[in-house]
Amino acid sequence: MKIYLASRSPRRHELLKQIDVDFEIVDIDIDESWDSHEKPTDYVQRIALEKARAGNAFSDEDYPVLAADTAVILDGHILGKAENKDDARSMLKQLSGKTHTVLTAVSLIHKHEKTLLNTSSVTFKKLTQKEVDDYCETEEPIGKAGGYAIQGRAAIFIKRLEGSYSGVMGLPLFETQQLLISTL
Repeated sequence: MKIYLASRSPRRHELLKQIDVDFEIVDIDIDESWDSHEKPTDYVQRIALEKARAGNAFSDEDYPVLAADTAVILDGHILGKAENKDDARSMLKQLSGKTHTVLTAVSLIHKHEKTLLNTSSVTFKKLTQKEVDDYCETEEPIGKAGGYAIQGRAAIFIKRLEGSYSGVMGLPLFETQQLLISTL
């Protein structure tokens, strides 16, 4: 099966290749603002669906359009994506020694719109200032939800993971496969 993927994320590209999905990237741009009054679960599902709808507007064939959104939640607030090293340092300090939630919604539009939500729980070890600074110098956290990449160097910060590793990476493969199967 071939799909359109409404995402520029290299991690999502890798994950789809891992499960042998043939895809073409549809470059979309939407407003991903969160107003802090919207529940984080509603937010990620809304953004994933808006991305899929934006991708669907550009599809010229009868292929499904897949999109996803990931958010790191700490104490009921979305941390967002680290825009620079200072953002990443701040987020990592907040996550240090704590358990947070990672929500990833995946949406598929074909004949119908469907969205599934994956929830994972991630516990960070207590980070030293040197660990935070050294990690931020790699620039790996830039553009990542919560300021870290579980599949990268930040893997050594993860004391415990309950849920989906691929979901924390940005595309829960179980839910993605369920959506793809539903289009057959």
